[in-house]
Amino acid sequence: MRALGSSDLLFIVMAARWTLLLSLVAFIGGSIGGVLIALARTSEFKSLRLAATGYIKLFQGTPLLMQLFLAFFVPGLFGWSVDPWGAAALGLSLHASAFLGEIWRGAIEVVPRGQWEAATALGLRYWPKMTLVIAPQAIKLAIPPTIGFLVQLIKGTSLASIIGFVELTRAAQVINNATFRPFTIFALVALVYYVICRPLSAYSKRMEQKLLVAAR
Repeated sequence: MRALGSSDLLFIVMAARWTLLLSLVAFIGGSIGGVLIALARTSEFKSLRLAATGYIKLFQGTPLLMQLFLAFFVPGLFGWSVDPWGAAALGLSLHASAFLGEIWRGAIEVVPRGQWEAATALGLRYWPKMTLVIAPQAIKLAIPPTIGFLVQLIKGTSLASIIGFVELTRAAQVINNATFRPFTIFALVALVYYVICRPLSAYSKRMEQKLLVAAR
């Protein structure tokens, strides 16, 4: 046991960069998967809709912690070596894709049916209709819930500490094990998470209010 020093606090704060990087990677990976899921959920093909629905139910119906464990341990059964960084990025990306896909599916389906019918009347096929008419309107509707989920994703990266990835929470655990100053250490961690997430939450709320005003 030793005293808590300024270098320990700096180590914790600097570990936030790994939290941010993991969040960014997971959000990008989840966005790619989310687009595919959203398109499959709104597809004209029943098989795609059923497959996407099953994927969403699987990842929304199981704990993120279990998903991270599986992403870390399952590849080893096939002889593939996955480090904590790769497993955390994979698990969080798959998790994010299910939620983002459902958010964006909802935004697509909220676009008035008259817009779909007008695009069809102009002779537009599925892809031109989606990219030129539907997607621009759906993106505006999807921004607030997407940012809201990003906040949850940032906080969810704390679970990556369970598989050994040294992000903000794991760094705090390491320092606490050496100094046993849990109140000071985890209060600092909570403050760092708040500083990261609060601006995003405020922006999401402002965008939501703008959409409500525009809809009146």
